[in-house]
Amino acid sequence: MENMVNVYLFGKKYTVPAGLTIMTAMEYAGYELVRGCGCRNGFCGACATIYRIKDKQELHACLACQTEVQEGMYVATLPFFPLVKQVYNIENIKPTEQIMMQLYPEIYACIGCNACTKACTQELNVMQYIAYAQRGEYAKCAEESFDCVMCGVCSSRCPAGISHPQVAMLARRLNGKYIAPECGHLADRVNEISEGKFESLIEDLMQKPIEEIKELYNTREIEK
Repeated sequence: MENMVNVYLFGKKYTVPAGLTIMTAMEYAGYELVRGCGCRNGFCGACATIYRIKDKQELHACLACQTEVQEGMYVATLPFFPLVKQVYNIENIKPTEQIMMQLYPEIYACIGCNACTKACTQELNVMQYIAYAQRGEYAKCAEESFDCVMCGVCSSRCPAGISHPQVAMLARRLNGKYIAPECGHLADRVNEISEGKFESLIEDLMQKPIEEIKELYNTREIEK
């Protein structure tokens, strides 16, 4: 077979076709994936992986579902990482600086090493959104962390033991509950759905052939 590469999965050498993702290469090599495989097509955060290329020193973090294999790649998946997940009722807390200090005080032990940002599988500026959280700037923290997929790689590299994804989640919840403007048309649409306004439309759509549905999707009018 042409275009094959040698990879090392958990220390064992395999020859797999180039162009496969790490996840599909593992299956090609005979592994049965029963957990840590999420959506199987990118971005869910369940398949956090670390790898190093042979004879190179840099350690890389990625998601196995969206990263292609390379020649001489040494791969190890990252199992569950023990993030601190505080329990709170969003109805009983407010977007003050004190609430972050109360729930996630470890963020104030950040030493600014930037290891979290360098490790992020989504290339987010993790250290920056932690700085926003420290200052109680939750709207900025929510925006900066919006694409976080909760893989936990950033926390695995943090010497201060910060649970960055959980901090970001709290900021986004506070922003959505108390800071961001209320989305009136969304509430109207939810009411319309609850009243059954679109049931006949959905039934009609379900009867259409798949190619017609694709065409409708590709030519839909995008709401501004």
